[in-house]
Parts: sequence; C-alpha cells; structure tokens
Amino acid sequence: MSIDPARLSRFREQMAAREASLHALAAREAKATRQRAEDPDAIRLAFQVDRDRVIHTRAFRRLKHKTQVFVHPDSDHVVTRMTHTIEVQQVARTIARALNLNEDLAEAIGFAHDLGHTPFGHAGEEKLAEFLPDGFRHNEQSLRIVDLLENGGRGLNLTDQTREGILKHSKTRDSVASEAWGNASTLEGQIVKLADSIAYLNHDIQDALRAELIAESQLPAIAHAVLGRTHSERVATLVDDCVLATAETFTEAEPRVCLSDEVLAATDALREFMFQRVYLHPDVLREADHGQHIVEALFVYYEARPYEIPGWSLPDDPSWRRAADYVSGMTDGYALWQAHSLGLIR
Repeated sequence: MSIDPARLSRFREQMAAREASLHALAAREAKATRQRAEDPDAIRLAFQVDRDRVIHTRAFRRLKHKTQVFVHPDSDHVVTRMTHTIEVQQVARTIARALNLNEDLAEAIGFAHDLGHTPFGHAGEEKLAEFLPDGFRHNEQSLRIVDLLENGGRGLNLTDQTREGILKHSKTRDSVASEAWGNASTLEGQIVKLADSIAYLNHDIQDALRAELIAESQLPAIAHAVLGRTHSERVATLVDDCVLATAETFTEAEPRVCLSDEVLAATDALREFMFQRVYLHPDVLREADHGQHIVEALFVYYEARPYEIPGWSLPDDPSWRRAADYVSGMTDGYALWQAHSLGLIR
C-alpha cells in the first residue's frame, strides 16, 4: 500500500504548531542537528524519532535483565535497569510538561541514558573500568551504543541534543546537583539528570526496605521532615519542588533545572544515607563482588580471543575495546551463563 506523504503533512503541521507553543526556553526541532543529515519523518518531529529509535534497540530490551542495585534478587518486585529507566522517563516527562518544555526530548534522553550499563550494575562498571586505558563510564558507553554499536555500525543518528543529554546525565557522590561531569545545555537534558536521582533514590529505598536492610524510621530526620514519610510523598515533593524552583530561574540570565536549597539539602542527606547503609552494605557488596568476578573473567577471556565474540563487532577496534563492548552489553543472566559455559567460574 502506497501512502501519500502530502496527506500526512497536516498532522505533522499540527504537531509542529504544538511544539511552537512551548515555552521560549524549550528545545525545538528547528534547532535539532544530527551527525548525518536525513529527511524529516512524515509525521514525527525530530525528538519523537529519537525516542522511538531508542525504544526499538536491542540494548534497550536488555535493560530488563540488568541489575539496578540488588544482584540476583529473590523477588520479582525488585527494580531492574529497565523499570528504573521507565521511572526516570515518567518523572522527566512530568516535570517537562509542567514547565511547558519539550517532553519528547526529555523522553528520548530518559529512555537512552542507561543503555550502556554493564551487567551487575555499578559494580560491573567499576570492574570494567580497571581494564580499559581510559576507564569505563556507562554514560559514555550509552553514547557509543547509539552512535555506533546499534544498527550494524551505523548507529541511530540521534540528534545532538539527545546525545548531549545522554552523555551529561551522570553525577558524582557529593550531590544530586553536581556538575562535575557536565550539565546539558538544554533544560530537558538537565531535567533527566535530576529525574535520574529522584527515581533511583526512591525506588532503591523501597528495595532496601523490602530486603530489610533498613527501616523507614532509620531514614534521616531531615528527609522525613522535608520530603515526607512515604514513597509517594517523597517523589511528589521532589517533582513539585523541582517545577517551582526551576520556574523561578526562567527570568535569569542562565535558566537551570534545580531544587530549592531546603529540598536539595534533604535529598543529599538521604543520598548519603543510602550510600552508607545500602549501596555499601556488606550483603550488597558481597553480591557485587561475585558480579565483578564474572565481569573480569569474561573481559580477560574475550580480550585474548576477540575472534570468539559472536555476531557483529568492529574488527578494526583493539581487542580490549571489542571485549568491553561485548561484555558490557550482556545481561546478568547471560554473563553468568557465559562464565559457566566457558568454565570461568564454578
């Protein structure tokens, strides 16, 4: 069946008009750039195309079997990298809509930001970083996936606005407002960076409570007083405060996505509590050590035998790069199976 693009043009015009009605600070298709020029889609605007391309990747599908915090969870209710990604997208879209910014761009970045995570969460990332000349960071690997590894070496040709948001979503331990690793030039990219923290802090608390690593009463007093005493109260407080605090900056020379001082202080206190009581808990670290052993064994094996890497890879890359691409893309279960099959672990 042949579809006449001219018949679709009015629908695209309607969406373009809707985008034009966004806040003056919102990202727009008119300023979207790609590494390779391409014709506009018949219906979708540029950031919609980005979002859809990400969702249809193999890397995105694999997120459902990758660790967020708890390795080998004994409950189907524990957060995975996929459910985390969906929560980030939902929080980011809520904030973007409230501020009349570009929801499509926020969604595209939110869905893509963690594509480069290794199996076994940050533990796998830290172990892989030990073997690469310039280290390994999941945000950089996420960008490598969308730029190169997907689509048989052609990548997804995403807009530069989405690519920047992917690269600059990471934070250091000191604060959710940290700009040590860069801050996106678009407000939508900044929204995803904060939405990432809002999502993981709160769902990690739920998982830790379920695992009985902590009790609700043990959370910092400032978190209870400022953010609330339930999951829904904390998420609502953070989202609402972000909308109000950010809107206040819209008349400044450099508008930015932010939290109020009071809420930021409570959030950082809660984040530090989670590091001390959950992320660095002996039970969590014990499982993480097991995951790191698997990642190390697989990397060493495939770096020495890049010709055994199945499927498509970049043959001109050094063996360490090919091995890192392959191992970092594995799900937890596949990495465990591979390690057993190759006799690397018992």
